[in-house]
Amino acid sequence: MTAGGKLILGIESSCDETAAAIVADGAQVLSSVVASQIELHARFGGVVPEIASRAHLEAINNVIAQALQIAQAGQEQISAVAVANQPGLIGSLLVGLMAAKTLAWAWEKPLLAVNHVHAHAYSAALDGQPPQYPAVALIASGGHTSLYRAGSPMEIELLGSTIDDAAGEAFDKVSAILGLGYPGGPAIDKAARDGNPQAIRFPRSLLKGQSLDFSFSGLKTAVLYHVCGVPGAVRQGAEKGAQRLSPREIADVAASFQAAVVDTLCIKLRRAVKATGARSVILGGGVAANSALRAAVTELGKKHRLAVHIPAMKYCVDNAAMVAGLAYHYLQAGLTAPLDLNALATVRR
Repeated sequence: MTAGGKLILGIESSCDETAAAIVADGAQVLSSVVASQIELHARFGGVVPEIASRAHLEAINNVIAQALQIAQAGQEQISAVAVANQPGLIGSLLVGLMAAKTLAWAWEKPLLAVNHVHAHAYSAALDGQPPQYPAVALIASGGHTSLYRAGSPMEIELLGSTIDDAAGEAFDKVSAILGLGYPGGPAIDKAARDGNPQAIRFPRSLLKGQSLDFSFSGLKTAVLYHVCGVPGAVRQGAEKGAQRLSPREIADVAASFQAAVVDTLCIKLRRAVKATGARSVILGGGVAANSALRAAVTELGKKHRLAVHIPAMKYCVDNAAMVAGLAYHYLQAGLTAPLDLNALATVRR
């Protein structure tokens, strides 16, 4: 059912989910449709850009139509069209961007440009209580691991980001090492439930001083060496890798790796809170669906008396509801985009 107020049509196609949503007044999600490409990319162990962009082309019209139908909204009810135009895979971004531009032009509606990662920092506000500002936002996904100081939904300042592998990327690679499949996040989370997180002391790369940047490449390599052996070293059966490990040993590696990632994220989050003086934290991104991270951040909030805002599981993955929700605030501020808006594959902000 449609609702009063301003309805935003959001479109998201930055990576491997084609999504559209209708959100009223920045908070009430009337529809959220996501077409996943997991099956298309699973046999490659990661997202193939060319396959992703073609799949977006095939799905985009149907996804938008479904979102409008579920919300029982037509072009007359839509106040603006919002699209994630950065960062992401350039071919994928362009599909969503061209769809949004076309609708904005044809319907004579304002076009709103949204940073995909900033939208993740807004996802906890959907269908719930709005976050308390100022806050520190930790966004962890397959392509991004970043810390922000958020003064409001639109006022967001980068504090630190990954210098190599993102947290979600490390989950995918370690899952591949252990033979657990793709995507790695849910696979590692499931395997870790039967493991001992203290079985193996994998490194926590904290970088120098009180750095708020992240590095997970060394952790991934440490898992590889533990499972397959150090190159050049003699280790009986090492060439078989994870095949020589028992299910319990695989569970222990998964749990110990996951603990190292969660510890690192929480240490950096605590540093950012101390540096900014914020009394509120926001979690977002695909890795925010990890059960150990959700529990650890919740406990961090209790220990340090911080308000903790974690999105519903359905809003952790890439979705268009977070795009439409954040775009409402841009519309209210009059921050519309021109029809010659470009897509930006990478951006550090």
